[in-house]
Amino acid sequence: MPASRAFAPVPASPGVPGRLGLLDVFGDDFVRTPHPWLDLLRASAPVHHDPGTGLWLVSRYQDVRRVLLDPDVFLPDNAQDAVTALPVAALRVLAKAGFQLPPALANNGTDSHPGLRGVIARFFGPRRVATALPVMEHIADELLQTARARLDADSACDLFSSFAQVLPCRVLMSLLGIKGIEPATLIRWSDAALELFWGRPTVRRQIELAGLVGEFHAWLSATVQSGTAAPDSLIGALSRHRLPGGERLDPQTAISACFFVFIAGQSTTGQLIATVLRRALAEPGLWLRVAHEPGLAQGWTEEVLRREPPVTTWRRVTAQPVELGGVELPAEAPLLLALMGAGSDPEVFAEPERMCPHRPNARRHLAFGVGSHRCPGASLARAEAAVALRAATRVLPQVRLAVGDADPPMLGLLSFRAPLRVMVTAQ
Repeated sequence: MPASRAFAPVPASPGVPGRLGLLDVFGDDFVRTPHPWLDLLRASAPVHHDPGTGLWLVSRYQDVRRVLLDPDVFLPDNAQDAVTALPVAALRVLAKAGFQLPPALANNGTDSHPGLRGVIARFFGPRRVATALPVMEHIADELLQTARARLDADSACDLFSSFAQVLPCRVLMSLLGIKGIEPATLIRWSDAALELFWGRPTVRRQIELAGLVGEFHAWLSATVQSGTAAPDSLIGALSRHRLPGGERLDPQTAISACFFVFIAGQSTTGQLIATVLRRALAEPGLWLRVAHEPGLAQGWTEEVLRREPPVTTWRRVTAQPVELGGVELPAEAPLLLALMGAGSDPEVFAEPERMCPHRPNARRHLAFGVGSHRCPGASLARAEAAVALRAATRVLPQVRLAVGDADPPMLGLLSFRAPLRVMVTAQ
């Protein structure tokens, strides 16, 4: 994840209403209420140059899908670049830790990507997820029993920190055979990486985050290069993997792949679960139906992925001059694909503002991407969110959102958005 690239200034989108001049993709207004902005972008400037970030915002479903399906023209190379340029002091901290992440998955446009993605996909595909369901359910019940005890003792409990955040981390550790480290440590490292590379932190905060990310990378390096991984583990499979030229995968690329898997497999899934729970608690009558109505948990999860996905945007960069949405883009134009905006495009989804858990075309959303870089952990994320919702409604049937917690703190990074608190009380 290198520092941000520099691009030549580009004039503002022609004919754009003045209100878009106030758009700040990191601002509290956009983070808390993004849909009015996304609606305005789709209607008025579907391919809009944002002077604050230097990115071209792409908000219509068909345009976003076109970009994702054409990785030769719209390269994935910038997908994991740091949004805020890293200062020399932070770079020194990372260098001291031996931090380097060569292209492996999300930002890999080379011929090594299909094989690497195939290795990862085998560990998180539908068959593997189906066999892991009992493990998910066991961990969910264990965490919720603790949450219920806390609720009984304190009359309130935060289901984000006690449940949504911890469940995917422990499931991932179980699936990958990771031992000897506390889930809280992995969560802290993963969250630090998201903030450092997708946030707008101060210089002092960047240096602090770089220290945590360096620790994460050092632990991953030691784990990958220890030679003790089980042959049937992900690390074991990566160590045996051969690149298109026949040579073995180098350790640094294996570490880079694991870095991405750990972040996507725990932080973003925890964010999804938090949004699924909070939206379900806020929907009149839904909470009491989920535990008994077949398919409702899965349907609700799909609607949250469409309307409020944890991964709200993703980046691409043009390989050559190209027309997109009626706008001529230069080569090396950085794009920000509004996955959340695409999920509410009225040209594709009728009454997009309504949460319809049995919407016939719900799975047409782009929350997991599409094409050769589609998220290989989609099946796992869907299953964990549905399991989490079913288990929570079964173990905690008589809870409600805490009064006065209508505006919880929000994670507001460039590509990640979720409530950071789901405070509940007993009815």
